[in-house]
Amino acid sequence: MAKILVALSGGVDSAAAAALLTQQGHEVVAAYMKNWVNDENIPGECPWERDIEDALGVCRKLGIELRVVDLIEQYRSRVVDYLIEGYRSGSTPNPDVLCNREMKFGVLLDYALEQGFSAVATGHYANRLDIPGEGSYVLRGADRNKDQSYFLALMRPEQVARAVFPVGQITKPEVRELARRFGLPNAEKKDSQGICFIGQVKMSDFLRHYLPDNPGDIVDLQGRVLGRHDGLHLFTMGQRKGHHVASPREGVAYVVVGKDLKKNRLILGYEGQDTPGLYSRSAVVGSVTNLLRPLPERIMAQPRYRAPAVHATCTPLGQNKYRLDFDEPVRALALGQVCALYAPDEDRGERLLGGGFFEEISV
Repeated sequence: MAKILVALSGGVDSAAAAALLTQQGHEVVAAYMKNWVNDENIPGECPWERDIEDALGVCRKLGIELRVVDLIEQYRSRVVDYLIEGYRSGSTPNPDVLCNREMKFGVLLDYALEQGFSAVATGHYANRLDIPGEGSYVLRGADRNKDQSYFLALMRPEQVARAVFPVGQITKPEVRELARRFGLPNAEKKDSQGICFIGQVKMSDFLRHYLPDNPGDIVDLQGRVLGRHDGLHLFTMGQRKGHHVASPREGVAYVVVGKDLKKNRLILGYEGQDTPGLYSRSAVVGSVTNLLRPLPERIMAQPRYRAPAVHATCTPLGQNKYRLDFDEPVRALALGQVCALYAPDEDRGERLLGGGFFEEISV
């Protein structure tokens, strides 16, 4: 049996993970990562106090220790600064993916190893595959609707080797039922929908606190002015709503197809594969973290969470960069987005090979 530190958020998934490990006879201690306190009056709810109470209730029920680990300074420097600077520069960062590499399996894992633990467990819907002589890989979770392997795409090999995903083989309904069976006090708690560890805060409100509005024109592909925006950082590629530009005719919607950073213009086009800028046939992914070296020529690329993985040809460019040529055009790629890379068909797209950031996008 192992000595395992469970990252306990106060939610039902990590609580069920702790329960399963305890049932299996491991020496389990829980850690609540105190990453954020909304002391800057950003609109929204930061329920860290309630989450700690929920985590404490779970630990009391399971008879395990809860440690509150203060990581506020590290979270700000490693995740919040990345988030703000990404939007400031016109890219589309993903704080949840970075949070896993830098915080849960970064700072917290370092703490765990220093304290004599052998691994960190989380409530992610993912699995781990260990291949003797080769290494450890992340696999997709059994619950395809909840699979969270995408959010683990930037993890380093040594981090994956120390990761445990106890709920990866079961579905969300089964997790709820498991929590009820153990009598966990948060068995019916709703899933959080906010920014990683920040809480129920709208991204637009969060960004406005750090980045002032920078109004500019909304234009179509011909350069005709359609309206005004409050800041390019408030929009993402492929966005259908929120630009407040009415469709010129029934059944045809405007979507974001580009950002002109020099002229501070938001560019809208119509939905469709032949709309310039909306669909891409190739891209360059940089700062790639490889779990398999070298990456195979044929892979499956998942450009964002909830997007399907697509077949692509993968060509190394050196310096941890790869060119991806997609078999079919991919919708709404954005600079700075995380692209997760999976093994191809013989693995049924199950095995995560790594991930990186979109640096160049070609139509």
